[in-house]
Amino acid sequence: MDIKVCKFGGSSVKDASQIKKVFSIVKSDIKRKVIVVSAPGRDEKFQEKITDHLLNVSTEGNHFSEQKIEVSAKQSFDAIVEKFESLCKDLEIDKKTIIDSLIKDLNNKTLKSEKKDAFFLSRGEHYNAKIISEYMRKRGLNIKLMLPEEFGFILSSNYCDGKVLKQSHKNISEHFKFDKYDCYLVPGFYGITQDNEIAVLSRGGSDLTGGELAYSLDADVYENWTDTNGVYEVDPRIIQDANVIPRLTFKELRLLSSKGFNVFHFNAMLNCKKSKIPINIRNTNNPEHEGTIILSERVPMEDLVGIAKLDNMAAIHLQKDMLADEIGFTAELLKVFSEFGINTYHYPTDRDDISILVDQEDLKGNINNLRRSIERRLKTDNIFVTYNLSIITLVGIGLKENAFAVVDAIAALKEENISFEMFDMSPSKISFHIGVSQNISDIALETLYKKMIAV
Repeated sequence: MDIKVCKFGGSSVKDASQIKKVFSIVKSDIKRKVIVVSAPGRDEKFQEKITDHLLNVSTEGNHFSEQKIEVSAKQSFDAIVEKFESLCKDLEIDKKTIIDSLIKDLNNKTLKSEKKDAFFLSRGEHYNAKIISEYMRKRGLNIKLMLPEEFGFILSSNYCDGKVLKQSHKNISEHFKFDKYDCYLVPGFYGITQDNEIAVLSRGGSDLTGGELAYSLDADVYENWTDTNGVYEVDPRIIQDANVIPRLTFKELRLLSSKGFNVFHFNAMLNCKKSKIPINIRNTNNPEHEGTIILSERVPMEDLVGIAKLDNMAAIHLQKDMLADEIGFTAELLKVFSEFGINTYHYPTDRDDISILVDQEDLKGNINNLRRSIERRLKTDNIFVTYNLSIITLVGIGLKENAFAVVDAIAALKEENISFEMFDMSPSKISFHIGVSQNISDIALETLYKKMIAV
């Protein structure tokens, strides 16, 4: 059987007009058999995500107060109820049962700590799915609401960062039968533990729900519907005439997403990649556009497919004579960063030098003690820190066969008198990184785009 699993994100189901678009998309293709929905998007008054409001209620206002956002738990409670009431009203759904149940859940006082947070966080998807399935059923679609607790979407007991257990795949294949219903609608983001308690995936987890369903049902394609036409060659906020990349490999998207192309939760791809299930990123507001297809492999027609830019980076440059000959030096250095909870990105090295690239936000409150720890344990000669760097990453599997693309990129920067602080070729040879000062990074990005892709 031909099956498409479709996930619709928060912007796609944020209000009645968007949900009506989703209905039209589902109706337009009988292969769209499984529909995964997120919580509705931001509320109208505070412009905060409903999921954040739910966490604010669970934490009695601490979630927003820690971010210096002046929204109380009571205000979040009211915003949540108003959001779902307006959805029911605008979609002409009887609201009493749904809203009464929602209010009862929001007043739950029996749960504590992470169990409470996970339960509250799950309610956005839970109730949005109920409303959307009821609307589609009233519009004549033979659809069944399938809740994670009903079909056994089993997660680990890390309540607010659950991992999908293998039993879930068997449960999905046993419960999703297409002889009685045209399609199923599933709330994303949450599941249950082996003790039948609510747990949620990491934020963005509806992508993960869709990916696991696609894998378990051996879907022909996993459609991920959002508010963008696909993955662009370069950030369209900087380069307005950038095009959507029609085809990408999982590896290429992974490299781009690690440098700021945050259109999709990468972990959602893992099992799809394993089974070679294509992922199609599409736009709910422009369903005629074919979007970006993510594949296990493609025949490269171009050397480069995209250029990403990661801002607010810092380079920590260490000098020590003959450090390359010191067994365990790099391992010990990375251990120091790990002990401070600092993620590292690249570490270009030489005989007497090594640089560690990090998010400079991670250095706040840490840099002094980090420096002291490195000097004490590794006996370095000098440590220099360069702040406000941008890492520009050029990606494409065709680069493997064209080493001269590196020369072209450097020549393009030279022609515009743009200096760079760092250069690093990836071991896979399908990407390379150029570090520039952040104040000229947009100019550097535009220069590279025009020279390398837009020609």
